[in-house]
This record gives sequence, C-alpha cells and structure tokens, in this order.
Amino acid sequence: MKNRIRIKLTLEDGTIFHGWSFGAPVAAAGEVVFNTAMTGYPESLTDPSYKGQILCLTYPLVGNYGAPALSEENNLYSFYESSSIHISGLIVSDYSSDYSHWNANESLGDWLGRNNIPGVYGIDTRALTKRIREKGVMLGKLEPEGAVTDFYDPNKTNLVAGVSTREIKRYGSGKYRIMLVDCGVKYNIIRNLLKRDTTIIRVPWDYNYSKEEYDGLFLTNGPGDPKMCSTTIEHIACSFSGTKPIFGICLGNQLMALASGADTYKLKYGHRSHNQPVIRAGTEKAYITSQNHGYAVDNETLPADWEPLFINLNDNTNEGMRHRTKPFFSTQFHPEASGGPTDTDFLFDEFIENIRLSMQ
Repeated sequence: MKNRIRIKLTLEDGTIFHGWSFGAPVAAAGEVVFNTAMTGYPESLTDPSYKGQILCLTYPLVGNYGAPALSEENNLYSFYESSSIHISGLIVSDYSSDYSHWNANESLGDWLGRNNIPGVYGIDTRALTKRIREKGVMLGKLEPEGAVTDFYDPNKTNLVAGVSTREIKRYGSGKYRIMLVDCGVKYNIIRNLLKRDTTIIRVPWDYNYSKEEYDGLFLTNGPGDPKMCSTTIEHIACSFSGTKPIFGICLGNQLMALASGADTYKLKYGHRSHNQPVIRAGTEKAYITSQNHGYAVDNETLPADWEPLFINLNDNTNEGMRHRTKPFFSTQFHPEASGGPTDTDFLFDEFIENIRLSMQ
C-alpha cells in the first residue's frame, strides 16, 4: 500500500505492538478481545455485543471478501447484524485490500474508513492472543502517528443504553406476539423469529412492558456488564411471577440469572468464536455453537427452582438455564448464529412451541 501510516497498539500492561493503519487513521481505545472465527467479520463488526471493544481476528488473512452491499428485508439490513459498526477498532495479521465476492460492495478498509473506525494490520495476532490468554482481557489503545488517546474501560458504563433502540418498533404480522427487549439485538434473532409466524414488538432495554399484551418474552444479547442493567433485571423479575414463555440469549441469559437471584462474573478472556462445544444438561448430546460474551452465570448460585440447561465442554461454564416448572429458558451462546454454526436453531422452535402450548 502507498503512503502507509504507522499505528501503535498499547496494552494496559505496557505491551506494545506496531503495525500499519487501514480504515480510518484515528486513535481509539477500549477492551482488547480476540475472535477465533475463520469467516463472518461483517457480522462480527456489526454485532452490538462488541460495543467498546477493540477486536483482534486470529484468522491470518482478512478482507479478501470485502464488505457486503446494503440491501433491506423487513426493514433490516440483509447481510449485517445491526445498522452500524460497533467495534472501536480492528486488529488483523494480514489485510487484503483486493476483494472478490458476489455480494461485495467495497473493501473492508473503505467500510471502516466511512464509519471512522481504525484498523491495524501487520501485527503478530498469535502473540497478542497468547498475551490475552495469559494475562486476561486488557484495556488497549490504537494510536496512529501523531495521535494520542487515553485508556478507556467500557465495562464501567451502561453500554446497553447506547445500542438499544430508542423507540418501539414492530416487525411482521404473525400469529404469535413477541415482546422483544432490545439490549443490543442481532438482526438474525429478529429474522429467525419472523420465520416462525410471529409479530415482534421491539422495545428499549428499560421499557416497562408489564401492562402490554404479548404471548412470549424475548431477551436479547448485548454488550458489557449485565449488572449495569438494573432496570431490565427488575422488569424480568416481575415477569417470573407469571407463566408466559421467556427465551433469553447471551446477555439475556445473564439478565435472567440476575433476576432469579443468581450471580454473574467476568471471564478471564471471554468466549468469542464459532466453534464452542456445549452439552445439553442431563444428556450426552453436544452442539457446536457461536459465542460472544465476556461474562458468565455462576452455576453454584442458581436458586433451587432453576437449573443449568447447557454446559461449555471446554471449561464447564454455564451456557444456559431453565426454570424447573415454568416455560422459561435461556442460552449463553447464539442459536441464531450468522455467520456460524446453526446446530441449535431448533431452540427458536422450542420457544414457539412453549407459546403455542401456553395459549391452549
């Protein structure tokens, strides 16, 4: 590339990496995390769960299929998980400005540049990932030549409030009325629900839906520390007194746990990949899942009327929970995965079946 700009990545432990800038030549700060997926960067970059994070992609060659064109279906961008990029910065080993894909509209660098997001390539992402695995997730900052910035801890702010919808939105005209609490929803969650004869009412993260008419409650994914969402937790706790089916994904799993009286904790470096194996509790059935979270539910603190639904086969952490007698369940992983494995897509069917039975 001509006229390359040097850029420095500094971790809070003092470790420094040098590389070359692509995207926007601006400074950025946040929490440095890594994702081990081979494909799917358009989905990852637009996943609201990455808000406030500098994302390192461990797959060595990135950018070769560019960025998709903008097209809409059901008032949702077809090939993205939200309407904007949510990461604070992107780190790759080898960036390809030459792209080739039937749906490509521009290069990854141009897409980042238009959204004022910095990228850096030429960094040893294996060394960076090993550092994070050894030390744990750390704050970091990207500084192009001539630019400086301070470290920023996104987990000290309510990130959910920044990515949630600010107004009530409606999708579809199906039989089952779903109240979707938007904590940073991925579009593919909405797409999966719409495939199943639903009408979706998408409401802000702190909306009090207790007096609304609906058949099932859906709690979405989202960024940051779940304990920041105290208002949402209070509303969920009130919902537990009823019997209308509830399904939570990712942050939704953590919020349900907190509402039940259980606790959550921060993982050392989080789970962010497309190939995390989980097992359904009480069975020998394993599934391959897509994940993106930095916090987990403490199984030891689950109340007596709740039990784990899935367990991570790598580290035995909680991957979901369910109520022993009521139609409430959740997953820590993403059954709507896009791009990623769809082994657990059937959980949307289970949610709808719970609703159907509750309406009889």
